[in-house]
Amino acid sequence: MRFPRRAGILLHPTSLPGPYGIGDLGPAAYRFVDWLQEAGQRLWQVLPLGPTGYGDSPYQSFSAFAGNPLLISPERLLEQALLTEQELSTPPSFPTAHVEYGEVIDWKESLFRQAFARFQTQPHPSYEPWVAANEEWLEDYALFIALKAHFGGGPWKEWPEEVRTHDKTRLDPHREALADEMAYQRFLQFLFFQQWITLRAYAHQKEVSIVGDIPIFIAHDSADAWANRELFSLNDDGSLEVQAGVPPDYFSETGQLWGNPLYRWDMMEESGYEWWIERFRAIFNLVDMVRLDHFRGFEAYWTIPGNAPTAVNGEWRTGPGAALFREVRDALGPLPIIAEDLGVITPEVDAMRDEFAYPGMRILQFAFSADISSNFLPHNYVQNTVAYTGTHDNDTTRGWFESLDEESQQRVLDYFDTSEAQVVWAMARAIVASVADTAIVPMQDIAELGNEARMNLPGRPGGNWQWRATEEMFSAENAAWLAKLSDLYGRCNP
Repeated sequence: MRFPRRAGILLHPTSLPGPYGIGDLGPAAYRFVDWLQEAGQRLWQVLPLGPTGYGDSPYQSFSAFAGNPLLISPERLLEQALLTEQELSTPPSFPTAHVEYGEVIDWKESLFRQAFARFQTQPHPSYEPWVAANEEWLEDYALFIALKAHFGGGPWKEWPEEVRTHDKTRLDPHREALADEMAYQRFLQFLFFQQWITLRAYAHQKEVSIVGDIPIFIAHDSADAWANRELFSLNDDGSLEVQAGVPPDYFSETGQLWGNPLYRWDMMEESGYEWWIERFRAIFNLVDMVRLDHFRGFEAYWTIPGNAPTAVNGEWRTGPGAALFREVRDALGPLPIIAEDLGVITPEVDAMRDEFAYPGMRILQFAFSADISSNFLPHNYVQNTVAYTGTHDNDTTRGWFESLDEESQQRVLDYFDTSEAQVVWAMARAIVASVADTAIVPMQDIAELGNEARMNLPGRPGGNWQWRATEEMFSAENAAWLAKLSDLYGRCNP
């Protein structure tokens, strides 16, 4: 599916500025949308929106369908009379440059409990219909989170056998005992979806579309794996039979061990890929376009024994291929999907992508480790492409450039005919000027920040997903520069 010629910014909502320790769906999000419109940016790309767990990664969520309660805006709850001005008047002294998740979770949890108490006395008229419409995933999620709290936060595979196996009859006493906590979890999800849908509608008024993100794999410790065990390669005790990852390569002698359960594609096929159809249906109720992570894994995926210490002793197995996307298309129609086609890409992966005319991705930072034939260099782009200076997994462009040796730096400067002082904006300009239908720049690059602003370093055990922007970064000067580029290179299409 070809996209209109547009430009946008990559910024996860947790990175928005604000007084409550983490970016959320409140006033700062609306100001950001206003700034995007002023800057001629038609796209706002976000990371996965699900509830985060250990490590705070949006790619390891407790649910493929739920929203992240940490994104709920306290100020919006004040407007609904679910919180008081006094309750918001003295927040903790949170850092402004990064998220301290533990502190934020404790404080917001206290606020949300107070809001829930008020909500119970006068529930919103759309609440019960919303719960009924989302029952299929919401009930398992609410019970999963309630059980997790009840059992001290441990992963579901360590729970007692009568709840670990998700036997509906044996779960009935727990549903009854945890009814209040389940109601609280439904309430949080209602708030998230209410606030997100309102924000998205505002973005549409400003001619800004939202680009979402679907991780190919789900987290092992998730409501999805617990409630749908037959769809995943798990042992009887819930442990991993096999797990996801990637093989050894130039960057890692032992490969990458991701720890996600793999799908039983035979079971998925028997159901007509119903679970995936519902997953796509759910995400497109929230966003306008979707980046599909690890697209090559649908053609073939690296399979590693569940107890392996590294990814070395794995094997390639064939995935569902185009059959999955045909079923999704038949059920939902053609979808605006971006194929994250990075890594080991074979002709079979290219053919699967091209059958559905999904645009692939081009990362400018990858362009200078090869010769001039690299398809990451702008002069080799094709139109049906989404071009980035970098993504959430890359260093900032300033940080990346400063990490290069002198010879590589000079090659970059020569290619863009620029100076060290201007190299970041020169690279941003290059992708906006390119033939790629879509050009997206991380907010860190607009602000020309160094590696202290990197969002994620794969394999780093801590310190990821914490970066936050400041209001000063959304300046009139930056907006004017971006608007000029969008106008010059024909990217103001709604």
